[in-house]
Amino acid sequence: HNMRAKGMGWGRMPLFVWSMLTYSYLLVAALPTIAAAATMLLTDRHFGTDFFDATGGGDPVLWQHLFWFFGHPEVYIVALPAFGIASAIIPTMARRPMIGYTYIVLAEMAIALIGFGVWVHHMFADGLPGLTLSFFSASSMMVVIPTGVQVFAWLATLVTGKPILRTSGLFVLGFIFIFVIGGLSGPMLGLVPFDQQVHDTYFVVAHLHYVLVGGSMFPIFGAFYHWFPKMTGRMMSETLGKTSFWLMFIGFNVAFFPQHILGLLGMPRRIYTYEAGLGWEVGNLISSIGAFVLALGVLFTVIAFVRSQRSGAPAGNDPWDGETLEWASTSPPPAYNFAAIPTIRSKEPMWDQPELHEQEQKPALGLELAEGHQVLITSVLDAKPQAIAHMPHANPWPFALTMALLVLAYAILLDAWLLAGVGAVGTLVGLAGWFWPSGETQET
Repeated sequence: HNMRAKGMGWGRMPLFVWSMLTYSYLLVAALPTIAAAATMLLTDRHFGTDFFDATGGGDPVLWQHLFWFFGHPEVYIVALPAFGIASAIIPTMARRPMIGYTYIVLAEMAIALIGFGVWVHHMFADGLPGLTLSFFSASSMMVVIPTGVQVFAWLATLVTGKPILRTSGLFVLGFIFIFVIGGLSGPMLGLVPFDQQVHDTYFVVAHLHYVLVGGSMFPIFGAFYHWFPKMTGRMMSETLGKTSFWLMFIGFNVAFFPQHILGLLGMPRRIYTYEAGLGWEVGNLISSIGAFVLALGVLFTVIAFVRSQRSGAPAGNDPWDGETLEWASTSPPPAYNFAAIPTIRSKEPMWDQPELHEQEQKPALGLELAEGHQVLITSVLDAKPQAIAHMPHANPWPFALTMALLVLAYAILLDAWLLAGVGAVGTLVGLAGWFWPSGETQET
């Protein structure tokens, strides 16, 4: 909230940053539930409690409530960064600012909020009261509205701009197509009668892959092609990249679209084989072929990565003429990103502030902050400078704490209580070492 460039108020933050901010709040709100559920399950297994054991007075359905209260927001925890990637690539591809900036931000917040009110649509076959089913069916429909706002904003930006279809843009277009198909099957599963017919069938598997896998994998690959020049200073092969996209796009749809039909034909999920003569053979064969084509497409990206690392064309600092601030740094950027933090005056600083295109950021353009060992503290709303904070230097304590927690967790799972004690002591030592006061202060 308060470590932004001067002038980068909330109304000038990139949409990718907004999506990551919303994702972070969603993660913080959702994770405690699954942590509590896992702890309760652990005590049931190791200490004789009966939270979920019906023979001891527990309620097995309680586990479903707790899991899905985390599990459905987890869908948006995966999807929101993908939305942010699309919102970052589309303006650069369309050569114009994003249409509906404010509406996209509000839509992402609405998705996060509504996402906590739809978990029971995974439990429509559990025998819950009819009024409860009606409420969660309605909320399952509502989440389509803010998602549609984003999709229409992306399409409007592309239609009114002058798109240049590079590999990253193709992956974003593929994402929109695939996610819309997943978005169409989602409300179908929100209808109680339909859901009770296809519950635990391959229709749900198909929907899951269209929303989560296609809805996150394609933007991630698009982001890789988009930001690879910034990370390495070299260009990715467009020929290999576009070949990879078409193989992945065709393979994905060939692999997972037939699974909708298999689900309607009654094929249950979570089976590894089935009897002959049920009418599922052709659909499964087509799906398997599509999976191999999809894997071949991924292989082409791996080949493009290896080749570009060794012999890719020099990228320069801003090969796409991007609008956001990361393109003002060198490619690859130094560890501290900017020697001088610039002042921001618009949502598209690289398009509206020509001085940011200079090869080296001069101190006159911004505040020098000791090559990343200091950061600017700004006001939350309008990003006015308030203080300078000293950042900690490299130390071994975070790694030591991680290893101690790993030992502690596995020791508990294996009933190795002596080893668990060692892990607990190591955890306390790691926390103490990491948070021990260093005497450093902020400069106002």
